[in-house]
Parts: sequence; structure tokens; C-alpha cells
Amino acid sequence: MYGICLRYVRDKALAEDILHDGFITVFTKIGEFRGEGSFEGWCRRIFVNTALGHLRKKSALTESESIDQVRWLEVDDADAVEKMSGEEVLELIDHLPQGYRTILNLYAVEGYSHKEIGEMLGISENTSRSQYFRARGKLIEAIGQSR
Repeated sequence: MYGICLRYVRDKALAEDILHDGFITVFTKIGEFRGEGSFEGWCRRIFVNTALGHLRKKSALTESESIDQVRWLEVDDADAVEKMSGEEVLELIDHLPQGYRTILNLYAVEGYSHKEIGEMLGISENTSRSQYFRARGKLIEAIGQSR
């Protein structure tokens, strides 16, 4: 669960605080777990929501761009990511702006839809989609520069 927290904030101490708050929520609400789905999935959702709550308090999710303004980028070398280590890719993701990194994590890593992300963050589905494509573009650009 610490890894989940760390994906949403760069600071290890802050990720530990979010982890702590998440565990308090898990222990407080354990009676609400209905056994539908896995316990790990239920916990994962709590930790994601705890991290998002922290980011909302810090207004770290306000960076957005219209989907019409997103520049579509392509990598010349289609297997550039395959040539990189997992640590290198995570480091590049870690350098994305907070809002972009959050949307990328929610969509690409956690598997939420743009509609669900919009509801979670209080943004439109199109804003979620545009931030995802912008994050993806910045990541592709960074991969191209690191080759």
C-alpha cells in the first residue's frame, strides 16, 4: 500500500503519512467490508482515495488542458520503453506534474475509467481524458529525450 501512496506523492515522508491515514481508515471501516471482491482491492481503493483527498487539500489537481489543445506525440522507436528498466520509467513518471501523474496513475495503473476519475476528482470526463493524454505526451517526450 506504501507503493500506492508513493505513486501519488513524491515525498516519502508524506507517502508514509498518507499510508498511516489510510490504515486508520481501513481499521475504522473494517466492519463495512462486505466480502464482495478482494480485501486487497477494498484496501487499495481506500489508499487511493486517501491520497487523492490529500492532493485535493493541497489543490494539486488543478492543472488541466482542453483536449483540443493536446499535442499528439509519437515515439520514433516503438520499443523505447521496452529498452528501459522499470526504475527508469517510474523515475520519468515521477517527474510529471502532480495532476498529470495522478490521472496517469488512476487510469493506466489503477484501471479507473475517465468517467470514474472525473467523479473521484470532481472534474469532467474530458478534463480527465485531456490530462491523461497530456501526461502520456510528456512521458513519451521524456522517453525520447532519455534515449
